[in-house]
Amino acid sequence: MKRTVRSERRRRSGGRGFTLIELMVAIAILAVIAVLSWRGLDQIIRGRQTITNAMEDERVFAQLFDQMRIDVRQAASDDEAGQAAVSVSGNVLQVVRQLMLPGTAPRLQVVRYRISNGRVIRYASPPLGNAGDLRRALRGGEGDGWSAVPLMGGVGAINARLYVPKVGWTTQMGDVQSAITEADNNLKVPQLGSAPLPRSVTGLEVSIGATSLARPVTRVFLVGE
Repeated sequence: MKRTVRSERRRRSGGRGFTLIELMVAIAILAVIAVLSWRGLDQIIRGRQTITNAMEDERVFAQLFDQMRIDVRQAASDDEAGQAAVSVSGNVLQVVRQLMLPGTAPRLQVVRYRISNGRVIRYASPPLGNAGDLRRALRGGEGDGWSAVPLMGGVGAINARLYVPKVGWTTQMGDVQSAITEADNNLKVPQLGSAPLPRSVTGLEVSIGATSLARPVTRVFLVGE
């Protein structure tokens, strides 16, 4: 009988539940696993967001530079513009471009890239049919009839350099004007009288600095090509 009672006691003690310490250890292990899992998930989410933002910035930059490339490629000649067709003044880039509209004669258009409240805005004049309209558009601001298209935000500055033959890259419009004057004087030479007026600016380098970038993004365009 005594052996039966002792056997029953051993059987009951072998089927007991977890102790408090064992439960606390198990909970601690689960907490560590949860923290590690959350950190890994958080890193994945952050990495995904970074990639998404980088792709969006690349798309916006591509759109901006592609529009600049089109405007510069369609730049008018200096004699058509009555001045340098491509010019820079501070953070403003100006292009006098040719505008081809279906069913109408070729017109000219003044395009300006300007920073307003940290955003690059492309201003474009209406089609200009005569020299008087062109002079008024060049002298005035972006008034009635001008379109304004925001292209990119978070921009701190637009820096541009112009490539002038025989001079190289420059930021001085005086170098451009000297090239125009020299070309104009060459036309007065008899053997060069029938030659077309060469472009004073044949290349444009644009650097755009944005708050989301560690360094500015730079692109180079051919003028009138």
